[in-house]
Amino acid sequence: LRQMIGQSLPNITLTFVTCCSVVAVMVYYSVWMCLVIVVGVLFMAYMTKQLGGRSARNFVAQQKEIGIVEGHVEEVMNGQRVVKVFCHEEAAQEDFDVRNRRLFEASRAANMYTNTLGPILMNLGNLIYVIVALVGGVFIECGVPNLSISGLPFSIAVTVPFLNMTKQFAGQIGQISQQINSVVMGLAGAERIFELMDEPVEHDEGYVELVACTIDRDGNVRECDRRSDDWAGQWAWRHPHGNGSLTYTPLAGDVRLFDVDFAYRPGHTVLHDVSVWAKPGQKVAFVGATGAGKTTITNLINRFYDIADGKIRYDGININKIKKPDLRRSLGVVLQDVNLFTGTVMDNIRFGRLDASDEECMAAARLVGADGFIKRLPEGYNTMLTDNGSNLSQGQRQLLSIARCAVADPPVMILDEATSSIDTHTEEIVQRGMDALMTGRTMFVIAHRLSTVRNSDAIIVLDHGRIIERGTHDELIAKRGTYYQLYTGAFELE
Repeated sequence: LRQMIGQSLPNITLTFVTCCSVVAVMVYYSVWMCLVIVVGVLFMAYMTKQLGGRSARNFVAQQKEIGIVEGHVEEVMNGQRVVKVFCHEEAAQEDFDVRNRRLFEASRAANMYTNTLGPILMNLGNLIYVIVALVGGVFIECGVPNLSISGLPFSIAVTVPFLNMTKQFAGQIGQISQQINSVVMGLAGAERIFELMDEPVEHDEGYVELVACTIDRDGNVRECDRRSDDWAGQWAWRHPHGNGSLTYTPLAGDVRLFDVDFAYRPGHTVLHDVSVWAKPGQKVAFVGATGAGKTTITNLINRFYDIADGKIRYDGININKIKKPDLRRSLGVVLQDVNLFTGTVMDNIRFGRLDASDEECMAAARLVGADGFIKRLPEGYNTMLTDNGSNLSQGQRQLLSIARCAVADPPVMILDEATSSIDTHTEEIVQRGMDALMTGRTMFVIAHRLSTVRNSDAIIVLDHGRIIERGTHDELIAKRGTYYQLYTGAFELE
């Protein structure tokens, strides 16, 4: 694509201007012989359209096959330990050969049409030259009247310069054919880029915004600048009304779901009549088998999806009215799969809040128990992480992810199997940090390890998208229902 924009298109433009100039001179000498060239050029354009169109389709297929091969190579390289453990080297090589063969066939088909086009256009240019020479000779011999701007009759003095211009014109056409390959390849690559760019943006009809504020002793909310000395870290929802007035609701972290139904696809409902409420500072845990709907509920709170029926309210506001970026800015999420970025440990913690100071980042690390292992790294907080933190253990990577969420200081936190990759000793450290972190915050926890949810204010047991039990740990144990069986090992989470 870069070559097409930087070289091919400018060259084609220059060649086109040259061709127009040559045609103007041809018309000056003879309109009749110029029409002969026009007929030849139309035939050349037809051949270019036919062969170029087929070449373009094959170049698109080639680009797709390149993506498949590169994806396969990256997949095998990242999973090379698994490949070796299961002695899958030969099978992996066979899979690569199959994909590489398809790439070879697509490349051969694309290049065949493109490489054929150049010689065809060149020979057509030579053929036009011969035809013009013959037509000129016949016109001179038969005394055909010339139609031209110059007013010159057909003669050797007209035909010879015209033939020279015909040769120059054919040469320019040949140069265009040489650039067609780059243009076709560039357009094939651009098609994939434009497909990505044409993806619809996330629809957001929200209008309630999250703003910094101060709250006086009487509970009056006043919007302020985050950089002002008056700001004490307080936030509020700014709700505009149709009459131009504004109301402010302090950000508290009160999240409630009322009779929520949801389906990823029409006719395949995954949540049925789910009602959950979490007051500020409460810890709500979701437990259940894989596919029960635990992560789906948290995705709805994040508005990664919109509910089919029911309501979700955040501090009493319908979340559909809250702008998605502002909603997500008020939420902290720790996922099971950790993504770390190339940079220092400090940079990765600061990713949770880009304006956080070094002291705030280190305080967040101490809070969740990550400070100990960070200080043992070769350069401490300045240790460089590369390749998604491959120089750290899975547990250490998870601790950094939790610290990144802690530095964001959100009123609501969502932990999706946050301690699944941490050993028991580290889990105890993190749990103490989580208990300190959740003070004054609403926390939703998804866990298979039931020991991590014992101190929850409410435990929601899900089965196939329905709530079958709810209560505290002691209440559910006393019921001796599904949670009791899960906790005692009579049932196992899939």
